[in-house]
Amino acid sequence: MKRKPEPKVRQPIKSDVENYLQTISSPDCFLNVDLEIFSRSSLEPLVAAFGKKVLVLYLGPEFGLNKAVLEIPGRSKSPDFCILRFCRMINSLPIRERAIWSSARSRTFDIGIEAPPKARIYWSPISEKAIQAAAEVNARIAISVYNPNKLMRKGPG
Repeated sequence: MKRKPEPKVRQPIKSDVENYLQTISSPDCFLNVDLEIFSRSSLEPLVAAFGKKVLVLYLGPEFGLNKAVLEIPGRSKSPDFCILRFCRMINSLPIRERAIWSSARSRTFDIGIEAPPKARIYWSPISEKAIQAAAEVNARIAISVYNPNKLMRKGPG
């Protein structure tokens, strides 16, 4: 009996355009991914469960809700890396803290990008794996682009 040949596993192939975009992209434009959470419940136990794996940028009231803004500490590699890392942490939360996550009013992975200098681009794909992981934890993905020519506003004085 003649054996059927094994089906070939199709490897993803980068297009010429994708390769080109990666070579001309300004990698320094990616800042980080902020995880922004809004909830009626206190977010302190949730943030405490993440521990030192996250940097807490803000934890307190906003718009009549409780808000937490978290980042992966250190220089992050890519939006994909950050989203997948956050999703792994969310999936490993204890039951009580996972319930706080699930009951939140809003869960957003906000990709921070500083607009590149004139005539340059920033290009970074978000993988199907990262999109699926965000969907599985019921979070959306947003993009914030910051103007590199405007100084960040400092407090009074």
